Amino acid sequence: MKATTIHAARDIRFEEVPDARVEQPTDAVVRVTTACICGSDLWPYRGENPIKAGSTIGHECIGVVEEVGSSVSQVRVGDFVVVPFDHCDNTCAHCRAGMQSACVDLSITQSGQGELARVGHADGSLVRVDGVLGDGRPDPALVPSLMALSDVMPTGWHAAVSAGVAEGGTAVVVGDGAVGLCGVLAASMMGAEKVVVMSRHESRQRIARDFGATHVVATRGEEGEAEVMEITGGVGADAVLECVGTDQAMRTAFTVARPGSTVGFVGVPHGVELPIRRMFSHNVGLAGGMAPVRRYLPELLDHVLAGRIDPGLVFDLTLPMDQVAEGYAAMDERRATKVLLQP
Repeated sequence: MKATTIHAARDIRFEEVPDARVEQPTDAVVRVTTACICGSDLWPYRGENPIKAGSTIGHECIGVVEEVGSSVSQVRVGDFVVVPFDHCDNTCAHCRAGMQSACVDLSITQSGQGELARVGHADGSLVRVDGVLGDGRPDPALVPSLMALSDVMPTGWHAAVSAGVAEGGTAVVVGDGAVGLCGVLAASMMGAEKVVVMSRHESRQRIARDFGATHVVATRGEEGEAEVMEITGGVGADAVLECVGTDQAMRTAFTVARPGSTVGFVGVPHGVELPIRRMFSHNVGLAGGMAPVRRYLPELLDHVLAGRIDPGLVFDLTLPMDQVAEGYAAMDERRATKVLLQP
């Protein structure tokens, strides 16, 4: 099969690799019909994470079940499915507690930007999408939003849940990448009266407003923090969603959080130092981490199919899979918010 591989910083290739295959009785193999590039993929792309030359990359995909292991009973060959990037059995103690991202037998999609992807614990992980055209295929207009359910929308939702977004409250979203934009959508869906997004890019600001942002703060650092405090009447935010993963973003999140609130963080942390003294003196909590996608998928799928949310708006560039290297460059250079890949 062909799949995306990474060989060094900014060296992305689409090339032949061994076929993904069933390795355990609980596995399935999915033929990828749509994939995308994640903001977290840019960390290794930029050389910020260790790279094993020639390894496959890409963890977000949807597609059709091609093969199942002997123990798989809940999905069948031919089913159209959303593939959560973090696979789980959905039965262990951690999964039952809603932390499927900490499943005792966790695995991650390794070749989502390719022709085939292996999924561990297919019964616990995969969520079938029943054909809304009557022939087992999803409406093409729904494909971007279904694709967003593999990671980015549940991750934004997890940030809002972790931060404790409540009806009538104020939510501040730090970060205007695809996850941050989905965090805006989540906070709006949860009934926040004010949803403030910190964004410097006009194209992303437009999406944020479409998703329910009531205020946009285009500055960073102390100036941006001061704007947020002005918007909140000097009180600070009832809930803060940190969707970047840098030290500056985390510092801002805690600066604008009101006493007694919680910062929900989902940005993969790089070089972050927590302001423990401020957390202590202001009783500001921190919650979140890697999103338990399978926990949220059924509810979010219902919202998409009912037309209540359209998270697929975060995709502003679509490319053939064999042009994936250009997709990485476009996201790295901020020419695209999130790139959709088609075979």
